[in-house]
Amino acid sequence: MYAKILVPVDGSPTAECGLQEALKLAKGSSTALLLLYVVDQYPMLVDFAAAASYQEVQDDLRRYGKEVLAKAQAAAQAAGVSAEVVEREVIGGRVADVVVGEAEKAGCDLIVMGTHGRRGLSRLTLGSDAELVVRHAPVPVLLVRHGEAPR
Repeated sequence: MYAKILVPVDGSPTAECGLQEALKLAKGSSTALLLLYVVDQYPMLVDFAAAASYQEVQDDLRRYGKEVLAKAQAAAQAAGVSAEVVEREVIGGRVADVVVGEAEKAGCDLIVMGTHGRRGLSRLTLGSDAELVVRHAPVPVLLVRHGEAPR
């Protein structure tokens, strides 16, 4: 079985699907979860002109990340699964690179994450952190689709 599973969380229903699947895999075993929240500051920098204060927005993003991690850790605890939390920040880089780097650094042997399952033009225009993680991860990646996949 897996010793340590990396689970990126961001508070979205899609990420929640990934978390629930990871909990199923870890429950009843000695598998531990590493719950990762990445503060992505790039969108904030783009919208900075509309923001009242860069520092306030940055603090809000960090605070939200701590709330997301606390909720995910509570879900793990309720399921009887050991979970560690990590918050990272990225400016001008890709969230996927942070996920892959954290998996390497922490010695994870599986990454479980939610995906929107976008296809075609929407995938090309919006990009896909999940796809980038799959392409660059040093370990297996389990993608969990949220809801009905678009056709």
